Amino acid sequence: QVQLVESGGGLVQPGGSLRLSCRGSGLFLPHFAIGWFRQAPGKEREGISSISSHLGGTRYSDSVKGRFTISRDNANETAYLQMSSLKAEDTGIYYCAARWGPPDLLPHGYNYWGQGTQVTVSA
Repeated sequence: QVQLVESGGGLVQPGGSLRLSCRGSGLFLPHFAIGWFRQAPGKEREGISSISSHLGGTRYSDSVKGRFTISRDNANETAYLQMSSLKAEDTGIYYCAARWGPPDLLPHGYNYWGQGTQVTVSA
């Protein structure tokens, strides 16, 4: 059974940091590109970052560029999203997803999704 499990979400003050993790099981995660997406209440799911399977090429949305960093540890089949300088508008449910092929910020090409982890940025 393929599973992606996110962790690391929580409540943080504006300007703070969080690191999200995405651990895969039932699939060989190093073969997959990884994407991070988020969904705020009443809004569509937004692609915010992605990383390729082997060479580690990365992409970021304009909304998080310079503040978030995506990385992966293929030996431990885990991907990460380091989030810094968090803002209230970063609040939402964060999902990781895995896909064959190149990384992408569009959600429709992803084969597997995690259940999501809540991130709340509030004073």
